[in-house]
Amino acid sequence: MSLDIEAGLKDKFPGLGAIILRVEGVEVKRELSALEDFKGEVYERTRGAWTLDQLREEPVFRAYRDFFWRIGVDPTKTRPAAEALIRRVLRGRPIPKINTFVDSYNLASIVSTIPLAAFDLDGLSGGLLMREAMEGEEFVGIAMEKPVILGGGETVVEDGEKLVAIYPYRDADDSKITLETENVLLMVCGVPNIGGDTLNDASHIALEYVTRFCGGSKA
Repeated sequence: MSLDIEAGLKDKFPGLGAIILRVEGVEVKRELSALEDFKGEVYERTRGAWTLDQLREEPVFRAYRDFFWRIGVDPTKTRPAAEALIRRVLRGRPIPKINTFVDSYNLASIVSTIPLAAFDLDGLSGGLLMREAMEGEEFVGIAMEKPVILGGGETVVEDGEKLVAIYPYRDADDSKITLETENVLLMVCGVPNIGGDTLNDASHIALEYVTRFCGGSKA
């Protein structure tokens, strides 16, 4: 499955792009003791590698913040995912425990500093298109009780039938990863001024972590 980007969006945000990984045959569990142990290792390494002041000046995080501002999202209120996770760890708070797949790619996001998204592949209807939202479109994100009405101009991802993400910070509820998920589309989310090598490195880390704790293989 591929990801296409609308021409107008490419012109507006040169360098915008994402890497798509298809991982099949995963086994998602509520938790796993080996994964919980690994979380502790990642937390310790993260606290040794970063301070809150360093996060403010890191070019990778600034690139995502800049993109957020340009798409109308205040990054001081809605932090880019990797930065938000690292901030939690630095403040002594564990990452939310969702399931072994989501927890694994959240750890990969912490280590790589790159936001990741994942979709139940069997819940998608076709290839993905990244585009600007139209005014009045509805979107139901994970754990949202009712849809939000988009104002138009937001960067969204659709599968031909429905919106699956407001890019790169909120995924749709009906394509989320659950304990029944067997096949996954993993998205390594780039923005302008994030190089391809950085995204490639993040994709390798993500694939390593999710297959270590959930099995499966890259298709």
